[in-house]
Amino acid sequence: MNKPLILVVEDDAPVRNLITTTLKAHEYKFITAQNGNNAIMEASSHNPDIVLLDLGLPDIDGVEVIERIRTWSDMPIIVISARSEDKDKIDALDAGADDYLTKPFSVEELLARLRVTQRRLASNRNEGASSVFINGALRINYAAGCAYLGEDELHLTPIEYKILCLLAANVGKVLTHTFITQKIWGAAWENNVASLRVFMATLRKKIEVAPDSPQYIQTHIGVGYRMLRVE
Repeated sequence: MNKPLILVVEDDAPVRNLITTTLKAHEYKFITAQNGNNAIMEASSHNPDIVLLDLGLPDIDGVEVIERIRTWSDMPIIVISARSEDKDKIDALDAGADDYLTKPFSVEELLARLRVTQRRLASNRNEGASSVFINGALRINYAAGCAYLGEDELHLTPIEYKILCLLAANVGKVLTHTFITQKIWGAAWENNVASLRVFMATLRKKIEVAPDSPQYIQTHIGVGYRMLRVE
């Protein structure tokens, strides 16, 4: 797997040095920015494969950086922030962030998040020309509108199938309740979020061998859901 170019946006020198030292030790290519405006300039100039973004920047908030990048690019953005409240995570993810890592963090977890993002990038490229999604034993045939677990066809309701396809299209990415309900129902009303939880529970019963220990769909309590990449 080719190492991607990573843009590190962090104004705190010790944290920035920790990240860049880790990236260098694992032979990643990287560039840095110490504020939001420079981050936007570097992102537009170098088109990095992944952005590691702090939210508490000295000039503009990191959420604004995400929103501005999203006007012209879908490059993966992993937030690394000391803000740990659900609202902060939801705001960043709804603005277009792909993942959220809370400070303090371990370098092992950072590297794991990068590997997940790399696999998603590779998978999206490979599946862009394909009408079939494969993740472990799970298979979705988009052309036929069918999903399978191993050799067995899954009997899904239309809503369950739409949710499964949405998660599959964003495998490895945390999707907020608001994002999912807007995509599925066109609105993010409270009753739609409640309905989402019900549909997610029934979907899990159909695709998970052990629904209490899910292999495919991970819950981020108070935030949303993520489809995991299964080896």
